[in-house]
Amino acid sequence: MLAVVAPALFVLVWSTGFIVARAIDGVADPALFLLARFTLTTLMYAAIAGALRVAWPARSQWPKHLLAGALLQGVYMGGGYWAVAHGLSPAVMALLATLQPMFTALIAQRLFNEPPGRHFWAGLLAGALGVVLVLAPRLASVGPEALSPLVVGVALVAVAGITAGTLVQKSSIAAADLFSSSAIQNAGGALVCLVVALALGESLWVPGPALWAALAWAVFGLSAIGSTLLVWMVRRGSAAKVSVLVLLAPPLAAVQAALLFGERLAPLQMAGFALALGGVLLCRRR
Repeated sequence: MLAVVAPALFVLVWSTGFIVARAIDGVADPALFLLARFTLTTLMYAAIAGALRVAWPARSQWPKHLLAGALLQGVYMGGGYWAVAHGLSPAVMALLATLQPMFTALIAQRLFNEPPGRHFWAGLLAGALGVVLVLAPRLASVGPEALSPLVVGVALVAVAGITAGTLVQKSSIAAADLFSSSAIQNAGGALVCLVVALALGESLWVPGPALWAALAWAVFGLSAIGSTLLVWMVRRGSAAKVSVLVLLAPPLAAVQAALLFGERLAPLQMAGFALALGGVLLCRRR
């Protein structure tokens, strides 16, 4: 049953990351917020692992788990949040993130002998085009001043981070218990964000309902449900076919913005949503 509902639930939860990033703007610095999120998530998973008395990975395997979390959580989310906080349009960040399924498919084919399938590339192209259509209104307002080489470079490093972090999940760490492994991985993400927060001197933290609600959802929604489902699906199946689900995050985020913030969805965007959905379904076709 979980295998059936997991993809849809993952996309629905993962897409809310755009809303969280918007909610903390002006009330918390990105790396500081992520440090709090990953620290609390580490404690949550450690408590669950302790309560269930599950086995912890051998100490010799801890570096791999820490690396996976540092890449998937720290580098990807830390880099993405930093790039947006320093002027990169969220639409451009979302567009760059569509490169991840392509990178994942190309590398997984060589490393794990996972051919993506004959329909995959056509579906990926359709899905990416659908994302472009959904983001078109926002992309049209992006000027060249918002595309500094440093900021775009950090965004690309973030995309490389989630690609590498996803692929590491297919290594020997896949045999570890999901809860104990997730505790260590989130600790790896927290370490990256701690270094970044200290290096940048981040200190903005304005307590209030908006910040606490965003942090609670980031821990119990994005991490406990979204990240856990991502790792669980990658362990069980094709890394490429799981990664392609991220193409549906920007369209769903646009729908959420329309519902929560009253933003209008143009017919072109709705067509893009349909095209992205069709592309993802084609990618995942056996």
